Amino acid sequence: MQSLSYVIIGEAASKSNSSRIVFLGRRPRIIKSHKALGFVAKVKKQLKPAKKLLEGDLAVEIHMWYKSRRPDLDESLVLDCLQGIAYKNDRQIKEKHVYHHLDKLKPRVHITVSVIP
Repeated sequence: MQSLSYVIIGEAASKSNSSRIVFLGRRPRIIKSHKALGFVAKVKKQLKPAKKLLEGDLAVEIHMWYKSRRPDLDESLVLDCLQGIAYKNDRQIKEKHVYHHLDKLKPRVHITVSVIP
């Protein structure tokens, strides 16, 4: 089975709870929070795109280590970040296994993306 594995150092942000309203002129816009933007920047710094992106339907196994029990278990920002790194589009993901762990000193994300035969 073809797969790719990654480790992202840092605490993942929840996409659903990571937005803020800003005004561009008089128009309100919803953008990512500072925490979410910081996580996206960390991912871009830490991970390099695969030589060949995975194609077809995919399965993911994600282990997310948080500093506390407070954050929601939300892998959606991680999956968005892996677009163009492991696969073309996160719509390819048809199976997910996501786990919440605690590590106050070393928050991180371990992710394995596999092609579904």
